[in-house]
This record gives sequence, structure tokens and C-alpha cells, in this order.
Amino acid sequence: MMEIVYVYTKMRSEFGRQCNFSDRPAELHVDIIPDPALADHFIEKNPVDVTVQFSYDMSEHEVNTEHISTEIRGINHLEGGWPKDINPNDLEHTMRYRKKVEKDENYIFTLMQLGSLMEHCIKQNNAINIYEEYFEDKDESIGTIDEPPNAKTINVFSDPNTVKRTVSHLSWHPDQGRKLAISYCCLEFQKVSFDTNTESYIWDIENPNKHDLAIKPASPLICLEYNPKDSHILAGGCYSGQIGYWDTRKGGQAVEMPAIELGHRDPVYKIIWLQSKTGTDCFSTSTDGQVLWWDIRKMTEPVERLILDVTKKDNPDIAYGGVSLEFETTMPTKFMVGTEQGVVILGNRKGKLPAEKIVSSFTGHHGPVYAVQRNPFYTKNFLTIGDWTARIWSEDIRDSSIIWTKYHMCNLTDGCWSPIRPTVFFTCKMDGTVDAWDLSFKHSEATLSVKVCDDPLYSLRIQDNGQFLACGSQEGTTTLLEFSPSFYAYLKQERTVANAMFDRETKREKILEARQREMRAKERAKSEQEKVVDHAEDEEDTIEYKIANAEKMFFETIEQEKDRFELEKMDDSKESWSEDEDDDEDDDEMDDF
Repeated sequence: MMEIVYVYTKMRSEFGRQCNFSDRPAELHVDIIPDPALADHFIEKNPVDVTVQFSYDMSEHEVNTEHISTEIRGINHLEGGWPKDINPNDLEHTMRYRKKVEKDENYIFTLMQLGSLMEHCIKQNNAINIYEEYFEDKDESIGTIDEPPNAKTINVFSDPNTVKRTVSHLSWHPDQGRKLAISYCCLEFQKVSFDTNTESYIWDIENPNKHDLAIKPASPLICLEYNPKDSHILAGGCYSGQIGYWDTRKGGQAVEMPAIELGHRDPVYKIIWLQSKTGTDCFSTSTDGQVLWWDIRKMTEPVERLILDVTKKDNPDIAYGGVSLEFETTMPTKFMVGTEQGVVILGNRKGKLPAEKIVSSFTGHHGPVYAVQRNPFYTKNFLTIGDWTARIWSEDIRDSSIIWTKYHMCNLTDGCWSPIRPTVFFTCKMDGTVDAWDLSFKHSEATLSVKVCDDPLYSLRIQDNGQFLACGSQEGTTTLLEFSPSFYAYLKQERTVANAMFDRETKREKILEARQREMRAKERAKSEQEKVVDHAEDEEDTIEYKIANAEKMFFETIEQEKDRFELEKMDDSKESWSEDEDDDEDDDEMDDF
């Protein structure tokens, strides 16, 4: 980079007379003797603060360059360089013109000049390979990136309407990610006025001043998703419960939108495109407790319907309201739904009966699950965002998550995994902060926290390259952040570390779960014993038991008295018999005498 320097010049004659300095002893010019009488007129001030400015006053002036609007246009170039009177598609005309040019004297001279120049470029290209990788064999490992983690704001996209609306959803363009679809909707109940704008917009990330296209739905959009197979198609869910799709080649009006009675009964909070051959299938969820599957080729009615009843009785009255969805392309039959009740439902579309479609549920949050996403590298593990925490789960363990963050002071509203690194994920909070977590570095707190704005953040989405992250606020501003390479540079050893970490935490939770089952079994057995004892004590307190016990004691007393009477009678008979024997012996002795 060239340094900008300006040299000031001045004539020697303008400097004035030369100064000659010399050393000399100190001289006393004034000696003022202190007067004690003057001290009575003053009060001592202690301490004394004095401000002294030794530098010169400077002024700063900023100038902003004028913004130039750019426009991209395409051109179809078939074949050029021909005169206007020559038709390039006519082979006879072109051959005749070539022969005419080749006979010209300047043709050979020009060709020789261009030939020597081309030969020089070819030799230069062969001598130096500009695409050569000099450090291919250098092994990367964790901790090789010396740059500290950081993030900077690239652009801010504001809602152009005077009445600001919440950024409810974000979706990146599937090709290169140069565009961003943003849906705007007022999520506060009964605060939507009749004159509120219902439009959502598609922005070019390099032009925050004006949107590329305005999406015009019948009702405000809560979610808006690009079709990964056809980047011109977008599907969206409305506040009224309707589903629609748009084609950017046909403008901002919806191509087709089914009747309101055929869709959801509550606002559609999430819609996701499915992996299919046609690329026209999608499914949606709402707080009315339903998951609906759609085919945009026939939007008259949903293809399939599922009631989110965890009791598997297909009862809509006790169904859980859906807030978030997850679908992994490598697992085409499985899907996940985050509910208002804090439960994540794992479903299987292959099930024939509604009870077979709900496989299991995971309970751990104290409020709605605002986001659920599988890890792109380890699909058995998935991330959930709700209440004050972010949790990482394993499909093998349903009672508890394997990793969770601390309880924050404010609610978490959204989150997502990094598409490049398996141990990195991002969350946003109600205090306007975006947290970047790197589990290979530490679990207890976020690796980087960025204060984006003072307003609550409600949505975020990471670009496919993992470098740019967009987050939307309550006041309708979408901030585009660029993270440092430490968050998106792939490290070769990281997958091994992540696999070991997830396996270790899963085994630990399995051991704790088995221990808890054992303790619950012991407590259950103990409680049953206590119930038996309590039941016996309860029986003793009844009137019937007391009467029966009194009768038993009465008859026992009678039996004891009978036995005692019999014993006394036997003793009396024995005594009388012994007295009779003694009298007989006395009579015999008298006779002998």
C-alpha cells in the first residue's frame, strides 16, 4: 500500500536569525517575602484539580463518497468481429471474406506481431504455475489459527416501511448466497393495524439501499424459504395460516395460494422444502397442532396431514402446537418438530397410521422450542433452542440432553449449526447479542459474543460457506456479520475430536440414565412397601376394624377365663381326693392300734 505524503518546503532566508544557546548560572530576578496577614483572607482548598491542555486543538472532518448505483446486464455473444454486411451464419459469405482478408498485406504483419506476443504469454504461463499449492503437505491441527475470534458488521438492511415490523425469518439464496430473502411480520398479538404493509423483500447483500424484489402476500409472511433445486421458487407461510409459493421470474405476486380453510388454523411458523425428484414438495407446521405436506403443482389441498398428539390417539384437542421444523436430506423419511410445550417430536413419514408416524419425543425445555437442527456432520445429534438455554441431544437418549449451555439472563430465540465446522454453532438472544460457540474450545461460555443492536433478535441464518451470518431484530433491521476464519476454516482433526466428544457425552448420559432408573426402581419398591404399611394403618383406624378387634379380645378373654376356671376346678378335685386318702390312712392306723 502506497503511503500518502506531502512535503512542506521553505526558503532558508525565511527562517530568521539563527539561535545560539549557551549555559549560564541561575539569576534571581524577584524575591517576594510571604505575608502571614494575608493568609487570614483565604481558605485552604485541598485537594485542587487543575486541567491543563498542552496539545493543540484539532478538528476532524469526514467526507462520504457519493454512492453509485450499479446494474448487472447479461449479453448473449455468439460470434463477433464481422462487418455489418456479412452474415456470420452464412458459411459462403464468411469463407469469401476470410480469403479476402488473408490476401491483405497487413494481415500477415499483424499476425506475426500477435503470434510473438502469444508465444511470450504461453512460455510465461508454462514457466510459472500461478495455481500451485506450496503447502499442501502441511498438516493442520486444532489451534493452528492464530487470529483471535472476531466478527464485523458488513451491511444493515432496514425495513423500508414507516411502521417497523419484526424480522420473522431469513433464507439465503441457494446459489452463491448473494441474495437474502427476509420475511417481515408483527408477532405481537392484536397489534397489527389494517394499514400495516404485508410485503416481504429479497435483498442483494451488496446493496442495502434498495431491495431487489418485493414479495406481496395476502397476509404477512412469518416464514419464507428458497427452493434448493430451483432458486427462482420460494415458499412461504402466512399469519392467516395459508401456504403459498412465488416465482421471482413472474414478479412479486403469489403464483398459487390455497383457500384459507384448507390450510392451518393458526399462523404458519415454519416451512421446509423436502428432498424429492420433482423438487416441488414441502411441509409446514403451526401452533394449531398440525403438520401438513404440500405439492406446489397441486395446491388445492394438502397431500398429507399429521396431528401432533404425543399420546398417539390422533386427538386434535390435546395436540402440541408446532413452532419449528427440521428435515435432513440424508434421512428423507425422518423429520423433527419443536413444540410450544418444550417437547421435540421425532416423526417418521413412512408410518401408515398416525400412531406410527410419531416415533418418540424429547423433553427438556421449559418453554417453546424456537429452533431445532441436526448436526450436518453427525445427524444423530441435534441442536434445540428454547427458554434460556441451547441443548444438544442424541437420538439414543430421550430423557436428557448430552450437552447444554448455562441459563442466560434473557431468552434465546434462534440458533443454527455451522455448515463447515461440526463443533461450532450460533445463537441469538433477546438482549440483541449473537453468541458463537466452539465446543472444541470450551463448553461453559460462548467463544465470542457480539452486541449487534439494542433491540431483541428473533432470527438468524448462516451462509453455506460459514463466513457470513444474518440476524434480524424486532425493529425490522437485518445485520450481516462476517466472522473471522477461526469459525469457518475447516480443521482436519476436528471431526475426530467432535466424534469423540459426542460419543463420550452420550456414554456419560447413558450411565447416568441407568443409575437414575435404578434409583427410581428402589424408590418405587420402597414407596410400595410404605403404601402397604399405610394401608394397614388406615385399616386399623376404621370402625369395623375396631369392632372386630374388640370382639376378638372379648372371646379371647372368655377362653382364658374358661381355662382358668377348669384349672381351678381340677386343683380343687385333687385337694379333696388327697384329703380323703389321708382320712383313710388314719382309720387304718387306728384299727391296727
